[in-house]
Amino acid sequence: MKTLYYKIDRDYPDPQIMKAAADIIRQGKLVAFPTETVYGLGANGLDAAAVGRIFQAKGRPSDNPLILHIADRQELDKLVTAVPGWLDPLLAKFWPGPFTVVLPHSKIVPDAVTAGLDTVAVRLPSLGAARELILAAGVPIAAPSANLSGRPSPTTAEAVMADMEGRIEMVLDAGPCDVGLESTVLDCSAQPPTILRPGGVTQEMLESCLIQVRSAGRSKVDDAAVPRAPGMKYRHYAPAAPLVLFPVGSGSAVTNSSDQLLAALIAGISEGKAVGAVVSAELAERLPPGVTIAVYGSRKCPAETAAGLYEALRFFDTHPVDVIFAEGVREEGIGRALMNRLYKAASSVEKES
Repeated sequence: MKTLYYKIDRDYPDPQIMKAAADIIRQGKLVAFPTETVYGLGANGLDAAAVGRIFQAKGRPSDNPLILHIADRQELDKLVTAVPGWLDPLLAKFWPGPFTVVLPHSKIVPDAVTAGLDTVAVRLPSLGAARELILAAGVPIAAPSANLSGRPSPTTAEAVMADMEGRIEMVLDAGPCDVGLESTVLDCSAQPPTILRPGGVTQEMLESCLIQVRSAGRSKVDDAAVPRAPGMKYRHYAPAAPLVLFPVGSGSAVTNSSDQLLAALIAGISEGKAVGAVVSAELAERLPPGVTIAVYGSRKCPAETAAGLYEALRFFDTHPVDVIFAEGVREEGIGRALMNRLYKAASSVEKES
């Protein structure tokens, strides 16, 4: 299969290109498109056969539910049985944006989207090009990240092509994604509402609007679990080599954790291994010679760090090593989302100091 590739403006894409992409969606085929979070692999969300092609192209397990992407708030009412009144202020504040809600679904939503659950996840993206595609298609678009299952999510069209060229019909390139981590998923069918996946809308931001929000806790790989949202069950975001994560505890643990990572690097080099590191700009300056380094951002700018994570992990696709050591961040704000992804990517985790 030849994969068509078009560069588009992120806010005002060429209407003819968007029409061509929308036609592909309506034909039951696949288009990778940009959002503010990551690139999505889109299909007609009301067509079970089309949705099935997403799972086939990605090699994604069929019990892993998808998110439906919509272009305006009114479309939500068609996809769910009811929207609770307490949710309206959150939607007004965080839509459009990196915020997904989980609610009991209506009859028009196919089981292929929900993995047979009684709920559906829905998001209204903020990137203009994403909304233009949804509007042109005239249907909600089911879209997980546009990568092979288990791999780091793509934040550039080049990363999409690396995984999906020849597997899908079209890729739309609007440049790098702004947020760089998948959306926050809030289960609004639970009491209290529960964060199933942390993301760009942080727990602190939600708590500024809600009396109480619960977190599902640190996501671990559990093959026996029934996932309520994407990213909850299987190993995700894995780079090309085994990754060892060094989390950050409390107090002086930033320094302690960094020292432990440095010791592990030196030990790996002494054993004759090709060693890689995914670290902050600050720690990169302290690394010894012989380490292949991918910097995800500065400790001073958590949003930059989050946006740079997946590209740092994919760096090792073209710079192969035997093992990768990753520096953790504090689990607060968007740092919770970044650590959620690193825990899922890790082959092993060093104990917190």
